[in-house]
Amino acid sequence: MAVTTEEILRERITSGKLLEGPEQATPAYIEGLTRTLIVSADTELISGPAYLNAVRDSPSLPGVNNYISALGIIQDELGHAHIAYRMLRDLGVDTDALIYERDPRHFKHPYAFDVPLESWTELVVANGFYDRAGFVLLSDIFRNTTYGPWKRALAKVDREENFHLRHGEKWMRAFAADPERKPELQRAVAWMFPLTLEWFGLPDHLKKHKEQVSYGLKSSTNDQLRQQWMSTAVPLCESLGLDIPAHYDSQRGQYVVDCPFPAQFDATNKRFLFEQGPISWDDVLVRWKRRGPANEYLVGQLQRGYKQLHASAAV
Repeated sequence: MAVTTEEILRERITSGKLLEGPEQATPAYIEGLTRTLIVSADTELISGPAYLNAVRDSPSLPGVNNYISALGIIQDELGHAHIAYRMLRDLGVDTDALIYERDPRHFKHPYAFDVPLESWTELVVANGFYDRAGFVLLSDIFRNTTYGPWKRALAKVDREENFHLRHGEKWMRAFAADPERKPELQRAVAWMFPLTLEWFGLPDHLKKHKEQVSYGLKSSTNDQLRQQWMSTAVPLCESLGLDIPAHYDSQRGQYVVDCPFPAQFDATNKRFLFEQGPISWDDVLVRWKRRGPANEYLVGQLQRGYKQLHASAAV
């Protein structure tokens, strides 16, 4: 039976029944689901060209195995993007236009991917941090979402994201144990750790769209997800002797950020300007909307073939 009212939808969710398609949802539910899927799809998609740029710096011994492992992660990410875009198409979204005709600045991936990854070290920290963030977010959706098609699709995604972050952990441990590589690892961690804290979005008291939790698209808030990410990222970095601006406060029973947060970020030099003190989240939103230095290049790599094909067809 098609859900036509908010009351019927809420009753279905409360009873524990999954929604199996848009015909069982209200427009408000579909709007929230669409918004969530676009962020997820864009994030998975942009990681492909972002990671590929750094794969070229894979260690030479055994270089082929390293290269293949990294390409496998990229292949996984593109597959995850396909899953989300496929469900968006089922919701009536023109995904060709969404992917190939959108202005790069209008993509909804986290700002962190707009800062170019330029080395194998930065790639594996991205696996250890960014993929961990993706794992936290998607695991929450996988376990708790009320939308059946996405829940089933994420069974595969959840396992693969776990592999990605383990790949990052493996290499971070190796570099932390190498006196020649540890300083480079620390430099990457210094800017990528705070950027991943931003990954989870505005703090709960400023968040405008709350239907994700109220409709059961996910169960945890932005701040709760940020805490979940720190609960494994912080102990990992501490175990490797890496300097990070966060610690666990046993009296408060939560992880605490020790640096000004949010703070101004110098994307060109990959450095947070903590010495200038904290900024407002409005300032962060300005930076997010402006996008970062790699934005146009990365989206351009995704859109290039489509635009070339249509340009040649128009001749």
